[in-house]
Amino acid sequence: MSLIEAIVLGLVQGLTEFLPISSTAHLRIVPELFGWEDPGAAYSAVIQLGTVAAVLIYFRSDLVKLTAAFFQGLVRRQPFATLESRLAWFVLVGTLPIGVCGLVLKKHIESSLRSLYIISGSLIVLALILFLVERIALHKRTLADMRWRDGIIIGLWQALALIPGSSRSGTTLTGALSLGLRREDAARYSFLLSIPATTLAGLFELKHLLEADARPSAVALWTGTLVAFGSGWAAIAWLIRYLRTRSTLVFVVYRVALGLALIGLLQAGVLQPLSGVENLAPANPPVKVPAEKQVTD
Repeated sequence: MSLIEAIVLGLVQGLTEFLPISSTAHLRIVPELFGWEDPGAAYSAVIQLGTVAAVLIYFRSDLVKLTAAFFQGLVRRQPFATLESRLAWFVLVGTLPIGVCGLVLKKHIESSLRSLYIISGSLIVLALILFLVERIALHKRTLADMRWRDGIIIGLWQALALIPGSSRSGTTLTGALSLGLRREDAARYSFLLSIPATTLAGLFELKHLLEADARPSAVALWTGTLVAFGSGWAAIAWLIRYLRTRSTLVFVVYRVALGLALIGLLQAGVLQPLSGVENLAPANPPVKVPAEKQVTD
């Protein structure tokens, strides 16, 4: 992987991780358009650590409060007494579905599910669901109004993000809005909920990536991660300001347009649905030689 590829992919990862347009989709599409090899789900998960760092620093005061409230609640044997302690528990519970499903579906996520046909379908279907939710949602509830049911339901929505193209931010935003949360509060909770899932996924994949025979260089990994951090920070700040006064309609239109364009390029043969992904299979599978043709000393 060249330095230019690492910079471009890091920029794409950071900008699209927190916007409801799917970072995985763009990390599959951009290399395909430039004729680069698919960086793979492992590389995508590792440079996500840059965006995790952006969330940690951006919401550092919130995280300190949530962590302190969580442990104070345990010590006082009143784990759900405050808003901060409840939110901490909601984040933990909401992480379980994506964690379990991620382990079960790991092989498919890294191979067949990265087909551009699946990605294009996910882009369009989730866009239509988000559009419907925006039309019927109340947009009145705040984080203070959240209950256990809300945390579990949004966690289940987050698990849908394992389907490439659906977008973790998009699914959690949709789930939160469907429960009546205000857009700004939905985005804030989506960011907090992203921390455990993306951190664990990144560390898990980093171990496997470092053990692999063919892997990006350390320079490519660090460059992609640092660029993802900077662009991710900018995306967080912009999205929170944007959703204070506007709806998610622009993302709905973008997702549908991108999904349809992707289908058109696939049908025209400009893009291949699994180009680069098939490289995950052995390049030269062993060939059995008939016994009568074997040469012995």
